[in-house]
Amino acid sequence: MKKRFLILFSGLLFCTISCSDDLSGLNDNDKGFEKALPEGLMTNAQKEYGVWLMNTNSNRNLFRLFAQHWTGISYPDESNYNLTTRNVAGRTWSMLYKDILKDLDEAHKLIQAQASGGDTAEDVIRRKNKLAILEIQSVVAWQSLIDVFGNVPYSQALDINNISPEYDDAATIYTDLIQRLNTAILDLDPDYGSFTEPYGNGSADLIFRGDAGKWLTYGNSIKLRMGMLLADSDPALSKILVEEAYASGVISNPLDNATITYSGSFPNTHPLWADLVQSNRRDFAPADTYVNALNGLNDPRRDVFFVDKLDGAYVGALYGALTSYANTSHIGRAFFKPDLEGVLFDYSEASFLLAEATERGYNVGGNAETLYNQAITANMNYWGIPDSDISAYLAQPEVAYTTAAGSYKQKIGVQSWIALYNRGFEAWTVFRRLDAPALVAPPTAQVITTVPVRFTYPLSEQTQNGANWSAAAAAIGGDKMDTKLFWDVN
Repeated sequence: MKKRFLILFSGLLFCTISCSDDLSGLNDNDKGFEKALPEGLMTNAQKEYGVWLMNTNSNRNLFRLFAQHWTGISYPDESNYNLTTRNVAGRTWSMLYKDILKDLDEAHKLIQAQASGGDTAEDVIRRKNKLAILEIQSVVAWQSLIDVFGNVPYSQALDINNISPEYDDAATIYTDLIQRLNTAILDLDPDYGSFTEPYGNGSADLIFRGDAGKWLTYGNSIKLRMGMLLADSDPALSKILVEEAYASGVISNPLDNATITYSGSFPNTHPLWADLVQSNRRDFAPADTYVNALNGLNDPRRDVFFVDKLDGAYVGALYGALTSYANTSHIGRAFFKPDLEGVLFDYSEASFLLAEATERGYNVGGNAETLYNQAITANMNYWGIPDSDISAYLAQPEVAYTTAAGSYKQKIGVQSWIALYNRGFEAWTVFRRLDAPALVAPPTAQVITTVPVRFTYPLSEQTQNGANWSAAAAAIGGDKMDTKLFWDVN
């Protein structure tokens, strides 16, 4: 009986294989995607940009340290500007080029390839929206590269067959990025969708869920930011960009904020949670530079930003010094939440930029004092500060716009720097652009004796692309951390 069963089974198996006319589909995976989807590539680019911008790993992100919001207390080398022990520049270079820009570029190509003669008018518009959204994100990533390094490979970049690309002039790249951004803004049609398939609910877009109207507002806000970065190096172009962005509509309420929403479950948590909680690290503390500034202004955000008073007061760790964890106040509990919102651009930042634009004579409505108060209020509202505390803060002579010390750059610079807590890259940029607040290097600083204003190029560029690296270093005035970027002219 057993023998007859085996013979029968063998016959069935033979027939199953040999009687089929086509064996080509036997290894097909009909339950998964065998080719990269543009939606998935964009999702990954957004996720990686959030990781790059928001993490606090000393191997990948030093912006909170350079802005002197935080300081390293167990390993203070990076707070002393000694970057030789870690490849931070190399990781920034790799993430922005390989994990973000390349994914966005490939998604762009795949969506373009989807065009066919059978497309409806709506198909064409939706595809145009998708391409514009990808373009806005590419502009942001390219701008980030420039604002970290200066001149970078651009026209010959993203070509896998060119391992020695030439570097382009940063100001020239900015001009091209502005043209690309303008085109993307014009291409967006808020009456139609974008990234809503194959998932059906826009989940491929971690920022705006495929809402083309919100991407339009964000695109204009990026234009505002770029315009203000050029305010000292090219005032005429700056004025044009800012006034155009304002007229088209920038972020004007908290509902327009550009953010990444994180979940409470790994691996989709806020990058800080992975660095501070999952890794159980206690390497950082609020820097005395920042804590003292808030203490001096009786800032009500202190109870959100910090915990653990010492003798009834918040005490920051001495910036750049090796410090015992027990001898300093600590980072606020809000920043240890896995679902902490990741902010890319918000109402407060837009209001500060418009306040400055008003002072420079740009036609953006309102007046500097109103916009300045609006910016501070928006940030305090975001962190849940009571209205009475906000009013009391704004009424202080040291804070009130008409009586606070310094020029408009100093007033706006200091308050922007305070409001950009936990947004180290933007806070560092405010310091570099406005020279306010007047941050100074610690006495123990290594390599340079001033606060860094750029990253040096990765070591891999020196060894693998040496001729072009050498030319780029010479063009910017030296591959050093104190070499100013083209827009940092004052």
